[in-house]
Amino acid sequence: MAAALLSLDEALEKLLALAAAEPILACESVPLEQAQGRVLAEDLIAGLDLPPWPNSAMDGYALRLADWQGEPLAVSQRILAGQAPQPLAPGSCARIFTGAPLPEGADCIEMQENCELLADGRVRFLQPLRANSHIRAQGQETRAGQRVLPAGTRLGPVQLALAASLGQAALSVRRRPRVALLSTGDELVEPGAALGPGQIYNSNRVLLGSWLRQLGCRVEDLGILPDDAEATRARLAQAREVDLILSSGGVSVGEADFLGQVLRAAGELQLWKLALKPGKPLTCGRYGGVPVIGLPGNPASSLVTFALLARPYLLRRLGVERVRPLRLQVPAAFAWPKAGGRREYLRVRLEEGRAQLHPNQSSALLISADWADGLLEVPEQSTFAEGDAVGFIPFSEVFG
Repeated sequence: MAAALLSLDEALEKLLALAAAEPILACESVPLEQAQGRVLAEDLIAGLDLPPWPNSAMDGYALRLADWQGEPLAVSQRILAGQAPQPLAPGSCARIFTGAPLPEGADCIEMQENCELLADGRVRFLQPLRANSHIRAQGQETRAGQRVLPAGTRLGPVQLALAASLGQAALSVRRRPRVALLSTGDELVEPGAALGPGQIYNSNRVLLGSWLRQLGCRVEDLGILPDDAEATRARLAQAREVDLILSSGGVSVGEADFLGQVLRAAGELQLWKLALKPGKPLTCGRYGGVPVIGLPGNPASSLVTFALLARPYLLRRLGVERVRPLRLQVPAAFAWPKAGGRREYLRVRLEEGRAQLHPNQSSALLISADWADGLLEVPEQSTFAEGDAVGFIPFSEVFG
């Protein structure tokens, strides 16, 4: 059976191709303080050299090396950050502080720890001096006209700070994706309501809704779909002005899996069923021209498939190139002796740098994900021994 399933790599390539064919191109200008997590719509081009002038990397004394023959030098000026210095007087040095502009004519800075201030106000240099020491060159970070950040960059604190250092008060970013979110199943009840016989609380709505918002999406909550084909068609028809319909549950081939039935009958099915554990019954298609990704209903399965497939898809729609999460190599603190036909993602915690396995890997459990630091990847037909290096995806790579 596993041989007939689509591999995770094939599924991801198909999803990314679909995303690239339907990019979200509309953009808006937002202030820096509102741009966290947004995706840059245009290249950020430096409008100035950074730093704009040579400056001091140390508190100390600036001098012209050719003026110094080993004798103490008089201090001709004092330069603080934010001040415009005078040209350096011949045969003198300047007291200078970190970040202050280098005076014209100076080509060396000696840190104050290696200097002695004499009673007559002159400065003795206690070690041999080198040209260009402790000087930050003009443009060493960026040059005017240089592309600093390419379009498609997801903006975090470092990128926003870099834009601020170039004088940018606002940035052009891609419009937020609009995602219709729904859950399926008569067994689901929203938190706060009373549970009936055989019912459970709907955790996937909170998991996926909060995750989508962290990605910068606008979420249209379509609620819980009952186990009814006509109701499913009617609810899907409401989602016309969105970029994606994201569901959890009801995408397998059971008699009560009506979302999968509706997509196969009236929609356009583009991929279905993966060689993935947890997360086998994932569906991707279209309904009424709107892309649909149907995640499995079990909470851990929803978590894994959103992290590895739906999240990259949404980011690629926004033009982000690096959408695959970073994988680290860590030693396993346990053995995996039995090879499986599907790629498996295990919830693990790093303890003293080694991956420890949660004892219950059921796809129905969320508490194992709370315990874990990330996912350990076990490729198809693979085994490993305790101490072997294994692939690890930190949750910090995908939550956000």
